[in-house]
Amino acid sequence: MERGTRLIHTGSEGDPHTGAVSTPIYQNVIFSQPDVYAPGEWEYSRLGNPTRAALEKSIAVLEGGRYGFAFASGMAAIAAAFLMFGSGDHVLVSRDVYGGTFGLAHRLLPRYGIQVQFVDATDPDAVRSAIQAHTRAIFIETPSNPLMKITDLPAIAALAKEHGLLTMADNTFLTPYLQRPLEAGIDIVIHSATKYLGGHSDCLAGLVVTDDPKLAREFHHLQVSLGAVLGPQDSWIIARGLKTLKVRLEQQQQTAGRLAEWLLTRPEITTVYYPGLAAHEGREIHFRQADGPGAMLAFRLPDEEKARLFVNRLRLPVIASSLGAVESIVSMPVLMSHTSLPEEMQRELTLDRCLVRYSVGLEDFSDLQADLEQALVGS
Repeated sequence: MERGTRLIHTGSEGDPHTGAVSTPIYQNVIFSQPDVYAPGEWEYSRLGNPTRAALEKSIAVLEGGRYGFAFASGMAAIAAAFLMFGSGDHVLVSRDVYGGTFGLAHRLLPRYGIQVQFVDATDPDAVRSAIQAHTRAIFIETPSNPLMKITDLPAIAALAKEHGLLTMADNTFLTPYLQRPLEAGIDIVIHSATKYLGGHSDCLAGLVVTDDPKLAREFHHLQVSLGAVLGPQDSWIIARGLKTLKVRLEQQQQTAGRLAEWLLTRPEITTVYYPGLAAHEGREIHFRQADGPGAMLAFRLPDEEKARLFVNRLRLPVIASSLGAVESIVSMPVLMSHTSLPEEMQRELTLDRCLVRYSVGLEDFSDLQADLEQALVGS
């Protein structure tokens, strides 16, 4: 099936008992057992729930894996992935990651003896040189948040396999509709399903996919032990969002490309970051491993005051830390999503108060363009 068709027909839709087209919301905690010595398939919702299982099957199919796991948030999913490691283990993490991921890796994991080293994942040689005898995994994000830096997935996967390391990729920005890291050799794919997969700013969720049965057993153990599972109502909401992902993301991506090209022409903007632009660093690598540039872009204004005035003058986007929704969302990462980074690292990564991140929604291009123009002129 084509990618758009597969979003709707994953094999987990519907209810075989009633013929309902939509998987029912099994708002249960416990399930009656036929025999105390022979429990049925469903027992207790922390261990498994039919609604959550339908979503987990869907995301596994879409990512090209066999095992999916739904968590209470994107950060719960990322935390579970890192908790596969223990005291004395060394993990490499891309320097260009979501601020929440950085905060977890920088502040919390060292408390449990997990050593984290941040590396430039866009440079395979830099990653190779950082590998130590006790390194266990590499965590990457491509395109990165918020500067859209591109990491070569097959290159990192090959390097990891050469050294017997696990690879983990955050695929939130592109979703399985545009990029499927498992196909490039990555071991674990993670999503903040709160973003594009849900798509309506109304549900927190995290998803994990792997094709490795040993890793799947570990994730199931973590899911059950931590208890950070996605509830049935939220599972149903995310599953419903998946069905419209193609039409939403295609439209958002088309608008984002036009806006990025237009922003390049504006004298008020100094730099535009968008993988679809001809001059974007890593563009060739991106289009070898992805089916489109996505709908996230970032850009810089000349100074902090102009950036502040610009963001506050915008009328259509919501000022918020999230992304990937039907409404456009604007943020200043250094003040919002990436505040957990130390100032020194913010400077090193050029995350300053001139940088604006823009998640393009489903509004018409002409309206978003006019809104950006009036905000630029006024600032």
